[in-house]
Amino acid sequence: MIPFSILDLAPITEGSDAAQSFRNSVDLAQHGERWGFHRFWLAEHHGMPGIASAATAVLIAHVAGHTSRIRVGAGGIMLPNHSPLVIAEQFGTLESLFPGRIDLGLGRAPGSDHVTARALRRNLASDADEFPQDVMELMDYFADSPRRQVRAVPGAGLQVPVWILGSSLFGAQLAAALGLPYAFASHFAPQMMMQAIDLYRATFRPSAQLDKPYVMLGFNVFAGETDDEAQFLASSMQQAFVNLRSGRPTRLKPPVHGYLQEAAPAERAMLDQVLSCSAIGARDTVAAQVKAFIERTGADELMITSQIFDHAKRLRSYEITAEIHSSRG
Repeated sequence: MIPFSILDLAPITEGSDAAQSFRNSVDLAQHGERWGFHRFWLAEHHGMPGIASAATAVLIAHVAGHTSRIRVGAGGIMLPNHSPLVIAEQFGTLESLFPGRIDLGLGRAPGSDHVTARALRRNLASDADEFPQDVMELMDYFADSPRRQVRAVPGAGLQVPVWILGSSLFGAQLAAALGLPYAFASHFAPQMMMQAIDLYRATFRPSAQLDKPYVMLGFNVFAGETDDEAQFLASSMQQAFVNLRSGRPTRLKPPVHGYLQEAAPAERAMLDQVLSCSAIGARDTVAAQVKAFIERTGADELMITSQIFDHAKRLRSYEITAEIHSSRG
């Protein structure tokens, strides 16, 4: 059975705050470690009222410090927002604190709206099109013998595993050219998933980090004790997507019975598209949907996200997913 991992979007729920979100993240990571999940990743988002992981490296340190075995990393760091040297120093520090447990996933999107992106730019000349050069510069800082005069301290010689994240063919091409593992954001942008996977595998060039293609796919799981309960739990994420696409992002809202059935046709069509890589239901339903997805894609690893309002229900969704994994393993 392929590895299952956790993508925690560090949700800030309606009526709660970031501090509670961080406590929930630690609790989820600790449970995930016991349940056998392989990685625990957090993503860089800015200006999002419902996502608390803006200072991603800080939160990674917090989670890693409260766990002992599970790999902890970024899925991902939005590199155009940062100097590669600064990220090398941050993740060199993390790798020094938690050796052999840190992953660095890199993306080229700003992780925010355009106004917030402008506020984040490290200088006015920052350009997402420079992403490939920034990735290579960052990787050089981790090398045993960096080519650049400037050294990342800590960082040099630590060989922090680098991943390329993407939702289009660009990331697939770059990951293949550099011989890096590829994580596709199919949990919210699945449109080009199969094309990207095929392109990545067909053009992959082995590297010092990786000798053959490795594809990790984002996948939503909303697992409950019954199919009806799972559909109810999924409505919080459905509301979040509708609100985000409508230009009014909010904290994660409580679930609503019959939300999908009462959504406007355009909203329903959008949700059917963006959440098409999802399993929603009781254990047997989810197990069948996960199995079908793995068979269709040939994924090497699944990165599971469960954006569920109630923390206990979110834990239970991951527990059911872990039970499915162990029963197939």
